[in-house]
Amino acid sequence: MTQIVKMKGMNKYFGKLHVLKNIDLTVEQGEVVVVIGASGSGKSTLIRCVNGLEEFESGTLKVDSHPLAPKGGNQKALAEIRKEVGMVFQQFNLFPHLTVKRNIMLAPMKVKNAPQVVANATAERLLNRVDIGSQADKYPSQLSGGQQQRVAIARALAMEPKLMLFDEPTSALDPEMIGEVLDVMRELAKEGMTMMVVTHEMGFAREVADRVIYIHEGQIVEEGKPADVFDNPQNERTQAFLSRVLAH
Repeated sequence: MTQIVKMKGMNKYFGKLHVLKNIDLTVEQGEVVVVIGASGSGKSTLIRCVNGLEEFESGTLKVDSHPLAPKGGNQKALAEIRKEVGMVFQQFNLFPHLTVKRNIMLAPMKVKNAPQVVANATAERLLNRVDIGSQADKYPSQLSGGQQQRVAIARALAMEPKLMLFDEPTSALDPEMIGEVLDVMRELAKEGMTMMVVTHEMGFAREVADRVIYIHEGQIVEEGKPADVFDNPQNERTQAFLSRVLAH
């Protein structure tokens, strides 16, 4: 199998705070890796390092054969990675002054120099794919939170990414809107999209993940198939975390 992400001995600091500690992690092509852990454990920082939104201080990180250097080195590789990696955040980060369709068209036109007619067709296809084709000419403020997050997913897909990163994509949504976003993510997983997902949605992690990673205070303390991690965790920290989150 092709390794899309490979981290070896990766360390990340915020000032004196050691946020990620000697991370060793690989993600295979077509694999869905879900990262769980308490707030402040380093989950989001981990995946933000993958597309260079956060710099790391030491160790190695390679994304689809492009080696990222510590402390923001290798800008050429970073530019290539950002063409191949889509990211969906907690907040939707849509441009409020552009229609839904124009929000999606922007990425292929600006980054991949796609002609407007091609970008338009891409936007329409992807909006239908996430089941909001009828909302193309509306503005983000006219959509529900769940619809806006689906637009954000479509925008990321417009780059034809080899890897999708999701940083708690449902945490800002009302409970009734969470399901519609998770449904889109389930479909992407079924279609073979390589995905790294940070989430508190344990049911989704159990159902969709090929592998679950539990991070505690910046360290990977447990990883494995969902059934193993959720039903028979080996590390006492994992046991304590799951006993808290699964009780609610």
